[in-house]
Amino acid sequence: MREAAQLARVEKLLPRWRELPLYHAAPENKFFRLPLIGKRELRENFPNNFLRAGQNLDALLADKSVELEHTSGSSEERTAVLFGRGWWNEQEARVLRLNGFVAKTLAENPRARRATLVPPICNGLVCFSNYTSKSARTVDTTLFVNQARIPFLLTDAELARMAEEILEWSPVFLDLDPVHGAWFALYCERNRIKFPSVKFILCSYEFVSVVHRKILQRVFGVPVFNLYGSTETGHLLMENETGEMKACLDNVFYEIVETDEHGVGDLVVTTLTNEIMPLVRYRIGDLVERREQPYTTNYSVHGRARDGLRRRDGRRVTTLEIDRCFGGVNGIAHYQLRQNEAGDGDLQFIPDREVPGAAELECLTGRIENLLQLKNKITVSAVEKLPPLTSGKFRLTGRA
Repeated sequence: MREAAQLARVEKLLPRWRELPLYHAAPENKFFRLPLIGKRELRENFPNNFLRAGQNLDALLADKSVELEHTSGSSEERTAVLFGRGWWNEQEARVLRLNGFVAKTLAENPRARRATLVPPICNGLVCFSNYTSKSARTVDTTLFVNQARIPFLLTDAELARMAEEILEWSPVFLDLDPVHGAWFALYCERNRIKFPSVKFILCSYEFVSVVHRKILQRVFGVPVFNLYGSTETGHLLMENETGEMKACLDNVFYEIVETDEHGVGDLVVTTLTNEIMPLVRYRIGDLVERREQPYTTNYSVHGRARDGLRRRDGRRVTTLEIDRCFGGVNGIAHYQLRQNEAGDGDLQFIPDREVPGAAELECLTGRIENLLQLKNKITVSAVEKLPPLTSGKFRLTGRA
C-alpha cells in the first residue's frame, strides 16, 4: 500500500520535474515511459540541464541555498551534484531511523558526534586530504580523521594520531569505509585501544564484505550496520537490527530492472526530496535483489554491475555471491578476486592476524571454483597491500 501511495506521489511530482530542461520532453503523468538516465545525462550541459528558468548557479551558491558536490568517480569520471542546503543531513536522518537501535541511540544523543574514516577524495563533503589540523577537519558534529587514500600505507604514527583524535572526540558512532575501518581496527587491536563512547558503527561508501565486518565486530565489540547509497542520490537502504536492508520510501522510489533468473537486477531510483536536482529513473550502476513478503520488503546489495564475474555457463556471479564464500573463513583482512579472459581466477588477500591455513584456503577456493564452474584451480597469494581505484574505493571482484 505504501509503495502504491509512493507511485501516486511520483506522478504528482512529474509536472514539477518537467520544468527542468533535462525532463522537458517527459510525457505528462507517464512516469514509466521515461527513459532511464545515468551519469552521462547528469554531466551533459550541467548545470543548465537542472536549472529552472531564471535560476543561476553562481547566484544560488552565493546565497548559500545550494551545495555543489562531486561523485567519487569509481565507475565513470566525477560528476557534479547539487543539493539543497541541509538536504544531505535531512535525508540521512530519515534513513538511519529505519534501524531501531540506531534510532534509539540518536534520540538519546540528539547532538551525537561521529568520527569518519573514508577515502579523502570521496566527495566534496569529505575531501580533507589537504588539511592537517584537527579543527579544519571538524564540521559541526563530525570529525574526519583519515587523510590517506591507501590505508595499508599508513604509518603507526599516523594511525596513533587517528586513534588519539577519536578518543578525544568521544563520538557516539563511527562512520567508516569498510576497508579503511578494518585496517584501522587491526591497529587498535594490536595496541589494545578501545573507544568507550562508541555505541555502533556505520559502514558505507563501498561494498561491506564479511571479512571487514568480522574484524570491526571483533575489535570494537559494537553492532555494525550497512548504510547504502551514493553521492548523487543520497542514502538509499539501511540495515536494521536483524540484518535486513530496508528502503526509505519517504526519500526514494525504487525499481529493479533487467533482473536475472535469481531476481538480481540493476537498481534504478527516483529521488523525491532533492528539489534542486531530482533524479528521475536514475540507474545507479549497482546490482540489487528485492524480496517481497506479505508484510515487508527486503533488499540485498550485490555490488557494482561492472564488478560481476561469469560462470562457465555464462551466468553472472555478483560480488555478494563471491563474498558469501568467505563466511566462516579466518585470517583474511581484505581481498581481491580477478577473473581473466579464459575464466580462471586469481585471489590475492591481505592477512588478518594470522595467515589462514592451507586447508582453510583450499575450502575457500573450492567454494569459489564450484560457484564459477572453474576447470582450473584458483591461484592464491598473500600480499601486503592491494591498490584502490582512482576514486579511493576498492574492488573485491573484477574481470581482467
